Parts: sequence; structure tokens; C-alpha cells
Amino acid sequence: MIRHIKSAQASIEEGGTDSAVTKAVEGLLAKVKNGGDKAVRELSIQFDKLDRESYRLSKEEIDRSINSLTRREREDLDFAQDQVRKFAEAQKATLTDLEVETLPGVILGHRNVPIQNVGCYVPGGKYPLLASAHMTVLTARVAGCERVITCAPPFQGWISEKIVAAQALAGADEIYCLGGVQAIAAMAYGTETIAPVDMLAGPGNAYVAEAKRLLFGKVGIDLFAGPTETLVIADDSADGELVATDLLGQAEHGVNSPAVLITNSEKLARDTLTEIDRLLKILPTAAIAAKAWEDFGEIILCDTIDEMVAEGDRLASEHVQILTRDPDYFLNSMRNYGALFLGARTNVSFGDKVIGTNHTLPTNRAARYTGGLWVGKFLKTCTYQRIETDEASALIGQYGSRLCLMEGFAGHAEQSNIRVRRYGRKNVGYAMPADPS
Repeated sequence: MIRHIKSAQASIEEGGTDSAVTKAVEGLLAKVKNGGDKAVRELSIQFDKLDRESYRLSKEEIDRSINSLTRREREDLDFAQDQVRKFAEAQKATLTDLEVETLPGVILGHRNVPIQNVGCYVPGGKYPLLASAHMTVLTARVAGCERVITCAPPFQGWISEKIVAAQALAGADEIYCLGGVQAIAAMAYGTETIAPVDMLAGPGNAYVAEAKRLLFGKVGIDLFAGPTETLVIADDSADGELVATDLLGQAEHGVNSPAVLITNSEKLARDTLTEIDRLLKILPTAAIAAKAWEDFGEIILCDTIDEMVAEGDRLASEHVQILTRDPDYFLNSMRNYGALFLGARTNVSFGDKVIGTNHTLPTNRAARYTGGLWVGKFLKTCTYQRIETDEASALIGQYGSRLCLMEGFAGHAEQSNIRVRRYGRKNVGYAMPADPS
């Protein structure tokens, strides 16, 4: 039996995009599309309080940002980027081109082709999320994308040197100090000074997410992103302090970030509530985390491990931490999640910042049908075909003609017939496809 020790006061859907956001974003997109650089500058002054002739950072500004890092900061950035690069390279190695002879003389194949132009958004309004540079720029670079550009807003009215440094060290070709919808629109539509991209990647606030959603089709996007979610699945081998810390550590992302515990231990559930109350008195980001916990926090009590698996799959959360005696049971049993964090020694913040897996993950139950950002998202798997013998062309042509006529496509059928006539004359026993009339 499943019951709630604590229920959410609001649903995840209520935290989604509303019509007012959509209308506002549509207006901003149109303004940039029609107004180009002039509109981008006006919106940057309005929303980010930053006025520049050019929002592309110069080499001098980029070098100054890199040089502003302390030795320890540079070592830490290099370490994190090395981990992301290594994992992305290992992922790419699993993606091989294919060529196979399916019939004598019939060659089919596919190639993994990098997307040519990629625009990466690195959030920086509330927190300077420099880790997003690793996750997007580096991954696109490993994929082999030809041009990778970045946009990040100023932080508290100033160019965020650490974000700039992270983007540069990750390998960005062009770095812009642009935030919000104007940045997304400038990359997607292009302006007089910014060449358009083919794909947008990276997280952002509700307005950025809605801009990406509305632009999908004009450009590709990585994911339809919503508020950060975390789910902890724990049994009585875990303790309340650890669970509470991991829940609140992600709830600080925003007031609409769901944080959920699934457990089969009522004692752990009660201990976690006690620890959350204690931590909220000392956590520097408690104002945000407390609101998120009040409105979107849940504790779900199950009787069995299988009920815990089923509830986890139902929620299809972005981040899922497994704090149980047998984490591999959940690895082998669960199907719907953005990323799994197995055992007490790891946690979501490792994935967010440093361990090497990508932190751009599906939200709003999208984990039911997609995984997160990875090197494969920046590659197009494109097929090709080749026929090397007359006999094979005539054979495929005979089948193709009849199948086309079954659908009423006379022109399609003639594409097959002309090859049957040209390449099938030498075939013993050759006959034209029967006229279905």
C-alpha cells in the first residue's frame, strides 16, 4: 500500500509554462526577429542593464576572464572539464558508422554527422552556472560540431568572468554576454552580427525554456526543460540527515523545484522531516528551498521494494538518488529517470558539477520517452544506400514498383520501372511488374 507522509501543495504541472509567459516570449522573439542587433541591445539594456556596442566579447576580455581565475579555480575547472570530456569521448566511441550488404549488391549504411552550428545557453542570472558550459560546449566539441557559440547573461550587472572562462576553456568559438529570450532569439534567427545556429542547447529559466520550445522546428533543441527535480529512493539503511541534505540541496534551485522521497521506512520518513526542519534554519538558501519543499515536497511511504520501483517510474524524475542496500536492483529495474545516482557515496551535485555525466536532463516526466543531453544529441544519424549490380537494381525495382502502385503513386512506380527496363533486360525470366488494373 502506498501512502503520503507529506503531500505536495501544488502539482508539477502548475509550475509549468502559462499563457502569460508564452505571450511575452512570443512578443520578444518577434522583436528580435524583426529588429536584429538593435532589438537585442534594447532588450539587454531593459532586462540585464548592460549596454554595449557589441555583445560579443573580445579576445582581450576573454583572456582577462581566464587570467582572473586563481590557480585553484583554474585547476578545479580543468578537472571538471576533463571528466566531462572523458565521458563524452567514451560515449562517442559507442557510436559507430554502419555499412551492411542486405542483399547481394545492395549496400545500406549510416553515418553519424555532427550538427554544424550549435548555440549554447549558460544561465547566470540567479546563480553563475558555469558548469553548463562544460555540459554543452564540451559535449558539442567532442561530437565534432564545426561552430559552437555561447550566450550567458551578466551576473549582478557585470560580465561573469568565471562563466566566460569556463566557456572559453571548453572551446567556445564565439562568446556573447547576452541573457534571456533575446539571447535565444539572436542565436536562432541570427542578427546582422550573429550568424544563426542549427541547434540550441542548455538550461534556463521559464522564459528561456519557452523560447526554445517555440523555436523548435526553426532550430533543433536539446530538451524541453522545466524546473529542476530530485527524487530520493531510500530504505532503512539510509539516515534522515543524508536524505534531507540531498533533497534540500536540489530544492534550492527554485521555488518550483520538486523534491520527493520514496521510502519503505516510516522511521526514515519521520527522521527526514525532522532533519529538513533543522537544516532550513541554517541553510543560506533556505528562503528558496523552504518554499520549494512546502509547495512541491513529498514523502511517499511504500510497503515493498517493487512499489518503490513503480512509484519511481511513475514520477519519471530528472534526478534519482538510490540510497538502499542494493542500488543495482533499481538500476536493473527502473525505466524512467533522467540520471541515476547509485549509493550514498555519490549525489546529484556531483553530476551537476564535476563527475562527468551530463547535467542537462529531462523534466516534467519527459524521462518516460527521452534521456538527457549527451554527445549523440549533437550528431545526426544519416542513412545512405547504394546498389552495385544490375540484377539487384532490377530486383528491388520490381518490388518497389508494385508497392508504389498499391499506394497509387504512379510517378514513384515509374522511378522503379525505368530501372527495371534498363538493368533487368539481361535477367533470365525477367517480367515487367503486373499492372494491377
